[in-house]
Parts: sequence; C-alpha cells; structure tokens
Amino acid sequence: MAFAFKTPAPDPMVGLYESDYSRWLFDNARLLREGRFAEADIANIVEELEDMGRSEYRAIESYMGILLMHLLKWEFQPQQRSNSWRGSIFNSRRAIIKRLKESPSLRVRLAEALTEAYPDARFNASNETGLPERIFPPECSFSVDETLDPDFWPGVA
Repeated sequence: MAFAFKTPAPDPMVGLYESDYSRWLFDNARLLREGRFAEADIANIVEELEDMGRSEYRAIESYMGILLMHLLKWEFQPQQRSNSWRGSIFNSRRAIIKRLKESPSLRVRLAEALTEAYPDARFNASNETGLPERIFPPECSFSVDETLDPDFWPGVA
C-alpha cells in the first residue's frame, strides 16, 4: 500500500510578511484580537517583538552618542558653545528619559549604552571641532547620572 504525503499549503501570512508588511501587521493584530492564534504568523510575530526590544535599546544608544558628542564639544571647545549645542544636549536627554519612562527595564543598560556610544561620540566630536581625537579622554569621563542630569554642563564652574 502506497502512502501519499500531502504537502501542506503555504502559509499565506508568511508570504504576506514578505510582500506587504503593513497589511501583515494589521491582519495579525486582528487575528490575535479575535483569538484566532492558530491562524496568526506566530514565528514572525515573535521575531518582530524581539526586534522592537532591540530597537528601543538602539534608540537610547543613538541619543546617548549625540548627547556625549555635544557634551564633549561643550567641555573642550567652550569658546564655540552655542544654543544649537545646548538644544541638542537638552533634546537628547529628554529623548532618553522619555524612552526610559516607556521602557524602564532599559535603565539597567544605560552604562552599556554610554560605553558603546562613546567611541563614536569621541570621533564625531573630534571631526566636528577639528580638535585631535587624542584631546578627548579615551574612556568616557561622565557618569550616566551626570550625562542625563539637566544641570550638568562639563567645564562650567
């Protein structure tokens, strides 16, 4: 007796994920809201949720890099201080604080974000000021608390 193996039909949600991401999002949201879990594209939903978590950290790290670069410029080029630098420092701090309010669990990764962002901030500060990179400390001299403190302005007594 011969056995016939039936090839499963391709999952339309997987194809939709690749061809129309926006529709895939809304269709899966509807399926989950309706409790139709077996029809939802669970594997890709899990992947997207993990990517969203990583994205939140990357946003904090990006804002930290901008913040550190302007703090370095503020400290090492006091004669060039501008409202633009002040605004960038203010906006970066607010953006980080806002994300921490939305995702407080990321607070434990702030030191990591500072450490990861600092080399690029150092390079960019050197590049934008024209000062040699060696002028800037090889390791970040600001603590996380100082970096986020609205009253902290390096080089200001």
